[in-house]
Amino acid sequence: MDPSPQSPVPGQVEDLAPGLRRVLAPNPSPMTYWGTNTYLLGDREIAVIDPGPDNAAHLEAILAALRPGQKITQILVTHAHRDHSPLARALADRTGAPVLAYGPAASGRSALMQGLVADGLAGGGEGVDTGFAPDRCLPDGAQVTGAGWTLTALWTPGHMGNHMAFLWDDILFTGDLVMGWASSLISPPDGDLAAFLSSCHRLRDLGSRILHPGHGLPVADPAARIDWLIAHRHAREAQILSAIPPHGIGLSALTRAIYDRETPAALMPAAERNVLAHLIDLTTRGKVQAAPNLSPSALFSLA
Repeated sequence: MDPSPQSPVPGQVEDLAPGLRRVLAPNPSPMTYWGTNTYLLGDREIAVIDPGPDNAAHLEAILAALRPGQKITQILVTHAHRDHSPLARALADRTGAPVLAYGPAASGRSALMQGLVADGLAGGGEGVDTGFAPDRCLPDGAQVTGAGWTLTALWTPGHMGNHMAFLWDDILFTGDLVMGWASSLISPPDGDLAAFLSSCHRLRDLGSRILHPGHGLPVADPAARIDWLIAHRHAREAQILSAIPPHGIGLSALTRAIYDRETPAALMPAAERNVLAHLIDLTTRGKVQAAPNLSPSALFSLA
């Protein structure tokens, strides 16, 4: 977690760098930490990154953050979870700015995840904004421009299939893929562990100076943090493999076996979804077998 003992004040505008401000949404929770970070980029034409949850007070706080002569011209969404995307439409209605994202909520899923959905795999209740639909879909590498700034949109699936990061010079807005306060939730079919690791390596290679995540404080050492996240996933894989007994084990029992007793009960469903993401990846790579088929109710054993 962030070492800071005091959270930012929701609705208060904070200057992060010349041309960059942050407004915290009032939606703290075990999954969102202090709340969602909404970023305002630009001095005249303003890009809003992650407008946040459907909250009237936050909408007014974003609009109140505009200074004389400023206008919101672009609304960018990193991904379609209910703590990031729902306010986009109301903000667009108030400002006339288009909503830009990779695509609707279910876009970007791998063929494997699409197949699991066809076989009945459902999400874990992590709050997908199923009705989200951007005005403009951004392909990987697309550039979004305003007066004095250019953002490059990077498709970074893993936490969610339609997840994007946005690069501004040597500053990177990472949504929920890379955060400083916690590791990212990976809940299939929208979460995909193989894609998450690939996206982490991609962002690691950018050499960005600082990361601004969807929740928590800025990450001042991006390489170290991304390296930790990758190592954390490899360590969790090893832990899962070592905890699977010869006779096999179910998902819930395996989750209880590898998470210590200090894990809050409220976080155990998310922990189970993370374990499922690993088991899907391990099964696909031939290290684990799932019987009778790959699903949350399967019996998992070492291959």
